[in-house]
Amino acid sequence: MKEGTQADWAIIGGEYMRFAQGLPDRVLDHLRLLDGDFGGFPVHRLEHSLQTATRAYRDGRDEPYVVMALLHDIGDTLGSYNHPEVAASILKPFVSEELHWICQNHGAFQGYYYFHFLGMDQDAREKFRGHEHFEACREFCEKYDQAAFDPDYQSEPLEFFEPMVRRVMARPLASMYAKALNEAEAV
Repeated sequence: MKEGTQADWAIIGGEYMRFAQGLPDRVLDHLRLLDGDFGGFPVHRLEHSLQTATRAYRDGRDEPYVVMALLHDIGDTLGSYNHPEVAASILKPFVSEELHWICQNHGAFQGYYYFHFLGMDQDAREKFRGHEHFEACREFCEKYDQAAFDPDYQSEPLEFFEPMVRRVMARPLASMYAKALNEAEAV
């Protein structure tokens, strides 16, 4: 890298832009890996994600919120011990700080409904009490996440959400690469 030139980085930057445009496809493909993985639940993990997003959509939430709801557990396959942080990292460039915070911390808030059955602290979310997004995360888990394990619920299919994922992930709101993206599009 020390010997790279402007011309080298123009090539690399162009390749990066083409690769970055495929991010929604890669995210949707990874989400599909949750299909068939029940993990002991009455619905598989993809269905749980679809139910969570469908409930948020039907409740009138905006597209970034619905996409966050859809992807909130995408980290289950690669981040078995920290799935909220994995999902939040994927979403961070594309959503508000509030939605990022909800995704990143939903595990502790969701634990309110079951941690006590595992010998864990049911009130783990209380360490966040007083945070400006505490109530928003509590509401996400109460209204959408914890309720989305219903085998009789008629959720929308993944195809319904694909255009939303593409729109939300079309352009980062915050990224160290955003300036380069803007400059490349201006050319």
